[in-house]
Amino acid sequence: MCGITGIFDTRGKRDIDPAVLHRMNESQFHRGPDEGGTHLEPGVGLGHRRLSIIDLSTGQQPLYNEDNSVCVVFNGEIYNYQELIPELQALGHVFHTRSDTEVIVHAWEAWGESCVDRFRGMFAFALWDRNREMLFLARDRLGVKPLFYALLDDGSFLFGSELKSLLAHGGLKRDIDPCAVEEYFALGYVAEPRAIFKQAKKLPPACTLLLRRGQPLGQPREYWDVRFTLDNPISDADAQAELTHRLEESIKLRMISEVPLGAFLSGGVDSSAVVAIMAGLSANPVNTCSIGFSDPAFNESEFARMVADRYQTNHYLDMVESDDFDLIDTLARLYDEPYADSSAIPTYRVCQLARKHVTVALSGDGGDESFGGYRRYKLHLMEEKMRSALPLSLRRPLFGALGKLYPKADWAPRVFRAKTTFEGMSRNSVEAYFHSVSILRAPMRNKLFSPQFKSSLAGYDAIKVFTDHAGKAGTDDPLALIQYLDLKTYLIGDINTKVDRASMAHSLEVREPLMDHKLIEWLATLNSAHKVRGQEGKYLLKKTMEPYLPNDVLYRPKMGFSVPLARWFRGPLKGRVQEAILGSRLADTGWFNRSYLEELVRDHNNGNRDYSASIWTILMFEAFLRNVMETGEAA
Repeated sequence: MCGITGIFDTRGKRDIDPAVLHRMNESQFHRGPDEGGTHLEPGVGLGHRRLSIIDLSTGQQPLYNEDNSVCVVFNGEIYNYQELIPELQALGHVFHTRSDTEVIVHAWEAWGESCVDRFRGMFAFALWDRNREMLFLARDRLGVKPLFYALLDDGSFLFGSELKSLLAHGGLKRDIDPCAVEEYFALGYVAEPRAIFKQAKKLPPACTLLLRRGQPLGQPREYWDVRFTLDNPISDADAQAELTHRLEESIKLRMISEVPLGAFLSGGVDSSAVVAIMAGLSANPVNTCSIGFSDPAFNESEFARMVADRYQTNHYLDMVESDDFDLIDTLARLYDEPYADSSAIPTYRVCQLARKHVTVALSGDGGDESFGGYRRYKLHLMEEKMRSALPLSLRRPLFGALGKLYPKADWAPRVFRAKTTFEGMSRNSVEAYFHSVSILRAPMRNKLFSPQFKSSLAGYDAIKVFTDHAGKAGTDDPLALIQYLDLKTYLIGDINTKVDRASMAHSLEVREPLMDHKLIEWLATLNSAHKVRGQEGKYLLKKTMEPYLPNDVLYRPKMGFSVPLARWFRGPLKGRVQEAILGSRLADTGWFNRSYLEELVRDHNNGNRDYSASIWTILMFEAFLRNVMETGEAA
């Protein structure tokens, strides 16, 4: 895995300051500590930091074609590169390395912009073609690898794997986009293509961006999307056999490495399935890494141990104290943008542990989205049945009124939280799902933000992220629609962001076989009953893995990778919460309603409500202001 960055003069051939390019490149040293390289010519500068995984001796970047007219910097892995090499050689291309990076250069020469259609993997790359005077950027289909860019007022185009490389340039304005703040407090992350700063953007997944010198910056071009056809008539038995084959193929591709390789093993279904298949494909014991928590309510390590013992893996376990909250400022600097998933803490720790033993780790990320594993999917399907019984024109006024009148009951089991149910019933499917996944829901954001800040939003609501994607989903199946929304939003903005930054902080490459785009395309042809059947989520995956995994792993209640926020905020972090949330930093922005901040903290501390997720979201925003906005550049 690597870090890429660069500068392109869209207006001419002004010289690129090598010191500036070096500074941008070195800001991402953690992504590639093995080697660093740059390419400079009039109007163009490309930088690369390398974490050596494949072709250790000759895979240095930037990498060129035969006459040095095409140059690429690349972050990721092209898993099918060995298939593409003979095809490109037959077209007359000469290879000087054994690296997947060189495949990109020759694929561009052979197929132009459509080269990305041929790649199977996780990638973000920038390619400069001197003869055509084109800069070409691309990002993988599921957004596993990040890519930020910005067009400055002087015509300089910047790009980088992390926002910190753009900040290191010195010319990016730190003007915060109010719409990004609205998205953050709704979702816990800033959704693609927006970035926290007005001048910056994220290249969306499955998109390319082509720049030509002297021409205006165009719009990204989407080259792939998943289509939930749900029209595959396959039987349960045949689907299980087919899934086994597809999992084996995807995992085998991701086991290609010239450095030590292992896997995360949380004790959940997804990571356990990956480890079980890896064990069958490997001649040697698999290296597995787990994090255990001293608080038994959050500790899954015994289930990880069951799988490790069954497959006799080299198992490494680190116990993390439940009060492991010293990472708040580290995470704020790491993510560059406000980011509110508290499971970033254990993810950071498991990456730290894994890097002591391996350089590449396979994970189970993406399984919940593709196989239908989230608890919220079952709840949404139950609500959909109720919504279908009455037209929206009746539901909206009736249940809207009940939702306002009914008291909030965070302490009760979800099924008894009638206020939440009433609010969901008063909305259409997309509105209801957005409401259910929001951290601070619309009424809370309305109270949180000051009149001044709401004015700056000019009517923008973060639900637009969901409605825009829903308009392209191509399905009205209740489960498929929300799976599509999660593949476009939560998986990319939350899960992939979390894992990329946490792993790269430790120079660890993480590969996600359950996010293989061919696997996802096949799963999207299956009827939704293969994914959620009755009250059982991940039905197909669990049935497929029954011969491989203990029932205690497959059919126990889902725990998730979480930390005890509610207790932290009433105990060891109580003072810090008061200082951060009610202190001068948030007040000085003029964006927040102080009386509502006081209400959140007071009601949480006295046990009236569990506002832990909301408080963490506000706490991490304050940490972003302190660690990114108030420093010379992102650390």
